[in-house]
Parts: sequence; C-alpha cells; structure tokens
Amino acid sequence: MHDCSLPILNQGPYPFDARGVAKRFRHAAIFGALSALQKGEVMRFCNDHDPIPLLQQIGEYFGDQVDVQYVSRQPGEIVIDFHITA
Repeated sequence: MHDCSLPILNQGPYPFDARGVAKRFRHAAIFGALSALQKGEVMRFCNDHDPIPLLQQIGEYFGDQVDVQYVSRQPGEIVIDFHITA
C-alpha cells in the first residue's frame, strides 16, 4: 500500500495529493502541475476516488505526452503515476 504522506526522495516521483486541494481548483492545479513537468519526470497523484473524467481530459489535452499508470486502485485510495514521455 502507498502512503502519500511519506516524502519522496531523489527528485521524483513528485507527489500530488489531490485530497488537500479544494475541489473547484483540482483540475486546474493538476493540469498546471503536469504542464510544469519535463520529459522523463513522474508525478504521483493520490485521490479518494477514481478520476475517470479527469483522465479523459488529460488524454485529450496532452495526448501521448502523458502516460498513465495506476499504482493503487483500492476504494478510497487511488494512486496514479503520470509519466511525461515528450
């Protein structure tokens, strides 16, 4: 099981815990964070629900530039790694 409260060392993956961001700001904050990453970097996203509409929006906006890989898909604990490929 993954614990988003533990620090990540060695410059990545960069943690993004959406549970601490007000719902009305979440998508904008996630898109901003993904836009700031460079090729080869990874953002580890934690949330309390599976963000399927968000993943569709990310796919439409970033296309093949962002690879999505689930780390955990347990109820109440969704962890996704976003790999920047281009």
